[in-house]
Amino acid sequence: MEHMTLLIGIVIVTALVFDFTNGFHDTANAMATTISTGALGPRTAVAMSAVLNLAGAFLSVQVAKTISGGIVDESAGIRPEVIFAGLVGAIVWNMLTWLAGLPSSSSHALFGGLIGATLVAVGAHGIHGDAVVMKVLIPAVAAPIVAGLAATAATRLTYLLGRRADPAAASRGYRAGQIASAGLVSLAHGTNDAQKTMGVITLTLITGGVVAPHSDPPLWVIVSAGTAIALGTYLGGWRIIRTIGRGLTDIEPQQGFTAQTGAAATILASSHLGFALSTTQVSSGAVMGAGLGRIGAVVRWSTAGRMVAAWALTLPAAGLVGAGAALLADQGAWGITLVAVLGLAVCAAIRTAARRRPVTHANVNDLPAEPQDAVAAAVAAVSPPPPAASSTTTSAPTTA
Repeated sequence: MEHMTLLIGIVIVTALVFDFTNGFHDTANAMATTISTGALGPRTAVAMSAVLNLAGAFLSVQVAKTISGGIVDESAGIRPEVIFAGLVGAIVWNMLTWLAGLPSSSSHALFGGLIGATLVAVGAHGIHGDAVVMKVLIPAVAAPIVAGLAATAATRLTYLLGRRADPAAASRGYRAGQIASAGLVSLAHGTNDAQKTMGVITLTLITGGVVAPHSDPPLWVIVSAGTAIALGTYLGGWRIIRTIGRGLTDIEPQQGFTAQTGAAATILASSHLGFALSTTQVSSGAVMGAGLGRIGAVVRWSTAGRMVAAWALTLPAAGLVGAGAALLADQGAWGITLVAVLGLAVCAAIRTAARRRPVTHANVNDLPAEPQDAVAAAVAAVSPPPPAASSTTTSAPTTA
């Protein structure tokens, strides 16, 4: 076995940065409806989710093994710089969709980045196409539908059984149920999503000759990946929490409880089977299903349509960025350095743009303005402010 090189260390750090972005990008999966109904305060909710994400990272390694030896062929000549390029593609897409407030899939961003980089670096034989279809694409389509149907049925049953219950008592009960089900989703998220970073780090260690092929993630990898996703979760992805909690439909405690329970059951089952599905898609599908299940509720299909479009774009978009990064990284040390600099510059620009229109724990429950598509939102966020009004014109105040 070889010792770790500087490049392997850089890839590991980059993987943990992706894990961190995954945490704040996907906090909404567990806590959006809990926050929107007032079952938990925003800060308390993200703290609880962070702790349970960390705990969930220790429950299984099946998804990690799907990443490290299932999606790409670890014996096809994949080098650490290829994995680095794929991670950069995933991080950039995560940051762009976070800026737009779109709950796209961090998982599919990771898969897209890795696939794009691998195709450029070693060719199509480096991809296990059957694994991509069976363990990524089919679950991507089926899981949100299954979670949505389950949430729809459960919501209708819940309202039917609660017709004669005292509304205030029922609301209190379902708020408590929301807290429990949100905790279960957080645990499931740690079990599924933290493992993806474990798999990437393990793949890096295998390709660098540090550990043997087909190895399970070492304990230090499990601990570091769980810690990174927990810290990201605690930061709170307030923009996406607002979209899921307020932008898709108006959520009552009963709906929040059924949506989160359906999502948790779907995610935990998939983790046990080694399906690296998108917890974002599952949770969003469950929220839409809960909206359909309550008579009189309105599902905002324009927002849902933009979300689905972002889901469809995630794999190819992250793949294109990963492929471009792989072309540069393959040039040697200067190429790897340039990829790192460009990635940092893009992320810094996105972060700067986000500060101009902040969404925080203080305003996360405000009803979103009429949403824009991802490109328009990003352009609006980075465009210069309008010129100051003349002395003869009175401008309306703006809100964050």
